[in-house]
Amino acid sequence: MPGAFLHPFAKPTRERFPSITHGRGALVWDHTGHEMIDAMASLWYCQIGHGRGDMADAVAAQIRQIASYSCFDPFTNAPADALAEKIVSLTSMPEARVFFTGSGSEAIDSAMKLARLAQALDGNPERRLIISRERGYHGTNYGGTSAQGLPLNKVGYGTLLDEVVQVPADDIEALSRLMAERSGEIAAVLTEPLQGAAGVFPPPDGYLADARRLCDQHGALLIFDEVITGFGRLGTWFAAEHYGVTPDLTTFAKGVTSGYQPLGGVIVGQQVRDALEADPDFILRHGYTYSGHAAACAAALKNIEIIEQQKLLRAGQGMGYRLQRGLRAIAEDGGVDHVRGEGAVFAVGLRSDQDAMQIRDAMIEAGVITRAIGTDTITYCPPLVTTDEQVDRIVDVLATVVS
Repeated sequence: MPGAFLHPFAKPTRERFPSITHGRGALVWDHTGHEMIDAMASLWYCQIGHGRGDMADAVAAQIRQIASYSCFDPFTNAPADALAEKIVSLTSMPEARVFFTGSGSEAIDSAMKLARLAQALDGNPERRLIISRERGYHGTNYGGTSAQGLPLNKVGYGTLLDEVVQVPADDIEALSRLMAERSGEIAAVLTEPLQGAAGVFPPPDGYLADARRLCDQHGALLIFDEVITGFGRLGTWFAAEHYGVTPDLTTFAKGVTSGYQPLGGVIVGQQVRDALEADPDFILRHGYTYSGHAAACAAALKNIEIIEQQKLLRAGQGMGYRLQRGLRAIAEDGGVDHVRGEGAVFAVGLRSDQDAMQIRDAMIEAGVITRAIGTDTITYCPPLVTTDEQVDRIVDVLATVVS
């Protein structure tokens, strides 16, 4: 019989799951003592590696003072204030503010609500349409599920959020046509700069810049979902900097704390901020119990400090280049069909005679954790602290499994 824990994104009838017991750097161990290289940073998030005493100390120090306290009016706390200032300083949005959530899914729903709200406060309540891209993964709350471009993740949940539509993932002309047809109705365009959970798809050249231009042309806001790409995954703090395109709203989570505490948020740019602040009597009636959770914010501050002090943005670039080179060598030898990705996040597209789940399981048995997407994709997102030797081992295990 299955246990009491109903696992996410798993068959409810599955009875056995390997239990991860501890980790150190890019390594984790299960309950049998099996050592594995974590080539997925758990679930796209552990930038600084596992088992860090300095992170534990930072969180414990805050908890000893006070774990958290509600940031609903009229209260705040020092870690939340400091983290908001720090995050803004890392962006290309110097006049931004930060709204905190507990997860990436909450961040997406918050950004969608803020986009519609800003349009309404600017005198355009008819601007409710949210446009997203096929293949996009935007969390699993109702707003994000509605915006997903992954149809199977919508099955069985009934009527989803209205006025949310998808366009073909890489077709800027399709986006342009829809925006022209419904120009006066659009609240925002929502996109991952690099689509991650669907199987790692970098944007076509110029796509994001064109999306920015179209939003400006049609009075729409541009939302970047940087839950995966934020905090160093592409060699910059945010993908917006990597691609040279500035959004109006940016969602983040995952790498902000490297998973040491749950935390997410929305970076709110000048246009949305101006709408929210125009009326001094306006009250933002949106928030979460753990918005600005002090211990989570303390974890994020320490995580960012570690990334800075250990120069992990640059290290991640080098690690990603080494991984890419190894994976492409396997593709050139015919071991897999192709490789796609950027920075320090990659995927291999498999041949038609290969099965992703079988390859994933064989790699785990051989000591490397990857993620299978559908039947034809294996993804890689190692911690930024992964060593050269560990990267080579990741590549060697794939080569052995597909040979």
